[in-house]
Amino acid sequence: MKGRKKYNRDGDNMAFKREVWINAPLEKVFEIASDLRNSAAILEHVVDVQLLSEGPISKGTKLKEVREIRGRKAEALIVVTEFIPNQKYSVKSENNGLFVEYHYTFHPKDSGTIVQFEGVIHTKGFMNVLFKPVIASIIKKEDGNHLEDLKKYIEQQNDNKEEATTVQ
Repeated sequence: MKGRKKYNRDGDNMAFKREVWINAPLEKVFEIASDLRNSAAILEHVVDVQLLSEGPISKGTKLKEVREIRGRKAEALIVVTEFIPNQKYSVKSENNGLFVEYHYTFHPKDSGTIVQFEGVIHTKGFMNVLFKPVIASIIKKEDGNHLEDLKKYIEQQNDNKEEATTVQ
């Protein structure tokens, strides 16, 4: 199911879904994926992520993410809305009437991990509603392949670890 794409329109919401299999144990995949501070290392358009809450990432954790979009920096406040270790987590952000929710679920499969993603976009305000298809297209372009980037990042770490073990 690698690279499978789905697009939905649910009334006033737009959603897109992805799924990827990662050759790594569920615990490791969840740990790396759910620690959003890793985003700057995984995603090329994320420049910085700062943890605004104390303690480990959990429901209610707040982070500030800085992205570079078309040569301009954009900040977003991200809030973790659901967090069940090694099973699923969800985040949301809002910026100028644009609401984005990302939901991730994790399942072990064939000595690896299936990661399922659903991104839901809501808009508020006349201009955002009017330009919603364009906004959704930009978001899909930015984040549409982020699971593939996550897979590459994690599997590359596995390869580097295996090489270090064989060299010793």
